[in-house]
Amino acid sequence: MIEDFGGRIATVWSELRPATRGLVERALQAATGGAAPNRNFQYDARADLELSRFLAALDDRASEKKDGLDAEQVTRLRSVADTCAAVLQDKTESAEVFAQLVRRAEQQRDYKRIDILADALGLRFPPSEICELARSEDVIVRELANEALARFPISVLASLLSDPVDSEIARGSLRRQVVEYGSEEARQLLLVLDQVDEL
Repeated sequence: MIEDFGGRIATVWSELRPATRGLVERALQAATGGAAPNRNFQYDARADLELSRFLAALDDRASEKKDGLDAEQVTRLRSVADTCAAVLQDKTESAEVFAQLVRRAEQQRDYKRIDILADALGLRFPPSEICELARSEDVIVRELANEALARFPISVLASLLSDPVDSEIARGSLRRQVVEYGSEEARQLLLVLDQVDEL
């Protein structure tokens, strides 16, 4: 079935490790009402990268003029892409893949999916990855990351202050806690930081 979508997709599919292909196949079966997905699989950074590349190829093909694809093939192509995106949404801990999923949802005007991704951000991603997203050029990705950081406990944000790359993002999150949530603890910490800066 994958080969029906064109040469590039077939090539990317053939480059997936068997375990990653099996993951997609099980997810497709579950999506079409088949067997429940098997939870006993290994998901790692390489699977993340492979699925991200596969999703990009599927989405690129879906956005092309549908030369050579009939309506049924286009529907199947979009279904495979949506299933691949759902697997990534459920498993990824990569800032780059998260940004890819947000851009995809934005292009589809799927604001419910953006909300789901935003909820997963604070639960699944380490603060350093969220700081990376807060430096994104994509406005929506950046805002989702800043909102997630503003909800972190003060102790987590304080631990980021010693990192030369993430410290300014952490300070911004503390300022946001003061303005939006009236956090006295964040205000006191910012005062201390300002005093240290003046020394």
